Amino acid sequence: MSYHHTIGRKTYRFSDLKTLLAKASPHRSGDILAGVAAESYEDRVAAQIALADVPLKTFLNEAIIAYEHDEITRLIIDNHDAIAFNLINSLTVGEFRDWLLKDETDTVTLQKIALGITPEMAAAVSKLMRNQDLIAVAKKCEVVTRFRNTIGLKGHFSTRLQPNHPTDDPKGIAASMIDGLLYGSGDAVVGINPATDSPAEVNTLLMLMDTLRQQFDIPTQSCVLCHVTTTLELIRQGAPVDLCFQSIGGTEKSNSSFGINLALLDEAYEATQSLNRGTVGNNVMYFETGQGSELSANAHHGVDQQTCEVRGYAVARRYNPLLVNTVVGFIGPEYLYDGKQIIRAALEDHFCGKLLGLPMGVDICYTNHAEADQDDMDNLLTLLGVAGCNFIMGVPGSDDIMLNYQSTSFHDALYIRNVLGLRPAPEFEHWLIKQGITDNSGMLMTQTTPHLLNEIKGLWMK
Repeated sequence: MSYHHTIGRKTYRFSDLKTLLAKASPHRSGDILAGVAAESYEDRVAAQIALADVPLKTFLNEAIIAYEHDEITRLIIDNHDAIAFNLINSLTVGEFRDWLLKDETDTVTLQKIALGITPEMAAAVSKLMRNQDLIAVAKKCEVVTRFRNTIGLKGHFSTRLQPNHPTDDPKGIAASMIDGLLYGSGDAVVGINPATDSPAEVNTLLMLMDTLRQQFDIPTQSCVLCHVTTTLELIRQGAPVDLCFQSIGGTEKSNSSFGINLALLDEAYEATQSLNRGTVGNNVMYFETGQGSELSANAHHGVDQQTCEVRGYAVARRYNPLLVNTVVGFIGPEYLYDGKQIIRAALEDHFCGKLLGLPMGVDICYTNHAEADQDDMDNLLTLLGVAGCNFIMGVPGSDDIMLNYQSTSFHDALYIRNVLGLRPAPEFEHWLIKQGITDNSGMLMTQTTPHLLNEIKGLWMK
């Protein structure tokens, strides 16, 4: 069906729901590149007003990518929870925004309706919200996951320790791991992006992390962010796999470009769960996403990049993941041109992921050819801390020497925990205090940790 809105003497017409969602999106370079963006500010406002009047039920009846041509559409429709949807099934998109912002709509209520919200509903309502709205609602959400520690509790803020190295050199990686641990980083995961997908090389990195974890009884989990087929092979070989990682997208075609489909992810999920390596829980999957990945693979079907992104969260939600994060500025300025667009996209992604019931983190990042700098990342970090983001990255010096992009450092995590009074995952915090890395208030105890540093160096830096 078509949609329209009249401003003055001009009527703006939108041929279908897919077009309406695209035109209602805040301005960003990727949608311009795709040819789906609003032609003017007035065009965008007209689309947003028209979108506000669309009943949420419409999204169950009008697929933006055909059901018969896309397994992600089928996943979304076939797994929709009608009972969870009952509380909001009479609302329009605009009324849904107002309902989300009500004080009476609390954490428990949002948890109850999560499975009743489709990605397109979440994307639609986000397009009507200011940044402060996205922050206010996301802050009310609480999504808690567990493996060897507990991530996502309100008042807590976790980090992925990202010790990447351009040649996967074990000594270089070990040095970064030691650095991060001594700054209180790594409670979400110690996660390495490998320079190669070789099973033998990946296994070496898994053994390195697992031996260090066991030697010092660290209550965290490790992951090498290799392709899911490599992880499956390593599981068959008996490698110490904690988490199974995969980059995912919001269309069947984009996932095909990653070399995956739902059947393969099903197999990987079952295989990783069967290892039973968790101690306090068994959430075993780790997914990364990013606005623009569908467009970069020519797999967007004319859908705007933010709606495509949120459709990817339906894939993640199927597997009860421990961690999900958008790598928000990594793809480059062709998709998110500057700091303003990166900040907006990150707040959208975090809000939509949390609304759908995902343990959402953000890689607060940009490439060196984007119109952004570290001040923009400081602003975004602070906003996400207020919004209740589950975790961020911890990169030595915030400069990833393997992936060649700028992210957040161990010091950035200390900053946000300090200014907002946030703590690491409880089990990990207890370990930090026991090791003399932090005191009971979460402050670093730099004068009392040399004994641990020397012990680690003795084992790992030979």
